Amino acid sequence: MSSTLDETPLWSPSESRKAESRLTEYLAWLAREKNLRFEGYDPLWRWSVAAPEAFWESIWQFFGVRASQPYSRVLAERRMPGARWFEGARLNLAENAFRHATPSRPALVFGSELAPLAELSWAGLEREVARVASALRAMGVQPGDRVAAFVPNIPQAMIAFLACASLGAVWSSCAPDMGAASVLDRFRQIDPRVLIAVDGYRYGGKDFDRRAVVEELRGRLPTLEQVVLIPYLDSGARLPGALDWKDLRGSEKPEFEQLPFDHPLWIVYSSGTSGPPKPIVHGHGGMLMNTLKSLAFEFDLRRGERFFWYTSSGWIMWNLLASALVSECSVVLMDGHPGWPDPGALWRFAAAAKAQFVGTSPAFVGVCMKAGIEPAKIADLGRMRSLGCSGSPLSGDAYRWIYRQFPQVFLACGCGGTDVAGGIVGSCPLLPVYEGEMQRRLLGVDVDACDGEGRPLADEVGEMMIGTPLPSMPLGFWNDPGGARYRETYFSMVPAKWRQGDWLRITPRGGAVVYGRSDATLKRHGVRMGTAELYRAIEAVPEVLDSLVVDLEYLGRPSYMPLFVQLRPGFVLDAALKARIAEAIRTAVSARFVPDDVFAVAEVPRTLTGKKMELPVRNLLLGRPPDKVASRDAMANPASLDYFVAFAAGRERASA
Repeated sequence: MSSTLDETPLWSPSESRKAESRLTEYLAWLAREKNLRFEGYDPLWRWSVAAPEAFWESIWQFFGVRASQPYSRVLAERRMPGARWFEGARLNLAENAFRHATPSRPALVFGSELAPLAELSWAGLEREVARVASALRAMGVQPGDRVAAFVPNIPQAMIAFLACASLGAVWSSCAPDMGAASVLDRFRQIDPRVLIAVDGYRYGGKDFDRRAVVEELRGRLPTLEQVVLIPYLDSGARLPGALDWKDLRGSEKPEFEQLPFDHPLWIVYSSGTSGPPKPIVHGHGGMLMNTLKSLAFEFDLRRGERFFWYTSSGWIMWNLLASALVSECSVVLMDGHPGWPDPGALWRFAAAAKAQFVGTSPAFVGVCMKAGIEPAKIADLGRMRSLGCSGSPLSGDAYRWIYRQFPQVFLACGCGGTDVAGGIVGSCPLLPVYEGEMQRRLLGVDVDACDGEGRPLADEVGEMMIGTPLPSMPLGFWNDPGGARYRETYFSMVPAKWRQGDWLRITPRGGAVVYGRSDATLKRHGVRMGTAELYRAIEAVPEVLDSLVVDLEYLGRPSYMPLFVQLRPGFVLDAALKARIAEAIRTAVSARFVPDDVFAVAEVPRTLTGKKMELPVRNLLLGRPPDKVASRDAMANPASLDYFVAFAAGRERASA
């Protein structure tokens, strides 16, 4: 699929902006220190993927990575999976953050529905991290031990993460709006030693007490030795047998365990369409290198600026915030509803926090568009130089809306995600921004749109595939002996290439257009979730016999997630049953994944081996011909597909 390109950019960088960018500084450094001269971004990108050892070594040297022991070689084996980066090096991500401590600016800027805007100095952050790290050490936490967190996007979460990183403990967090079942599906896989949790939170003006969920987690995580409660919703909240956050005691100066480059830093979760969520392990070194590159070269973040991305602790963008202090910036945290008490709340917060970089999602941009919000008229956003947008494809209408509101702002729109804990295609401050198009493939990322055999396609939609390793690729999945599950997830289509699971087109001028997921994974507001988790919640409702859910996200179309249920004989799908299904999802999984609509079907389509046909139904509802999405001979119940053919035709007529 190709399309005519818009030749008129929505934005072009000024000469002064290009001159002041960190990317221009890096190009000059390469010429001076390495005798490497590149006339613009594209030849630089080609070098970065052709010579990954030289490129990533230059990143280490340009940013002056602090390590107590140097590396012996940059890349031990240039293969996937199995690449080994910067062998011999010993370092610590948290230490690389604190080396940029600057008394004249804050480390963290924070505000929420429960607390007014406030700042935490570098000295204050250092004391808090040392205190919590000492307390964890006293609990017996050692390098490699897992610390689980059930926390919102608040300073205590950042402090606890940095404390874990300083010790070499492995961090893993879930947002407190998630149901106990979904949290347990994640944390039970990693055997945490300590749980850090809030008593509750406020969202959209409503209070949510989560102590009962914390109690359930404590009772069903057998490896837990200690629970630390953060009294966030209620300053006087207590939990019998739990330590109070304020009572943690320790030293005032953190100690930084010196760790191998690939020592685990955190475990994040990305779900497929069956089985438990995948616990993805990322390392100290890979996250350090990718964060340094991303914030400076892709987001154009400059030394001393304030970096804000609205996120929850369950989205990979929180992990980017958590590691962002390595980039000589101040990190801005917001907890609460971005559109409460009105859709302008996030913009006013960004203005009050004096953020130079503001990050959000296409879903939020869509809300603002529908509400008729004009951000510059309700908030002083004169300091904002860049606007980040990630989580799903951004439509052409949204591009135009952004540039009507912010004509001079650099739009940093990208696609990557939890799997590589960073971007794959995205932004470049030296190049123009065109409607509906991410600017370029990112430095060091050897990505193409490929056919099913892994062959690159020219100006056609194909599978997003990466051909050479990245330092930020996972170390593996937790508790995956031999790496079988890891290889199946990313390398089952083409063994030598990483398959990301998105539809991609590389345009003739080198830009990238992402069309949505190429698999059946759900992606709502930037958070990915396997359908298996929803099915457990939905099919626990007594009236529901079977179910199928699809996410119809695709570029240029409104996000839409319908649920189809097969009911037990004698029941009908009325408003009360729909409400109970929604509540089951809200309680067990998250309110983010409540479907847009619920429909009753006679049967759920299944293969001869009994698998739900999620991807064929999704492709059918996206407008692909029935004979191209499924072979009825391979179905256990071929007549079940007729309902979905008619459903797709009805949607097509309605949108005409």
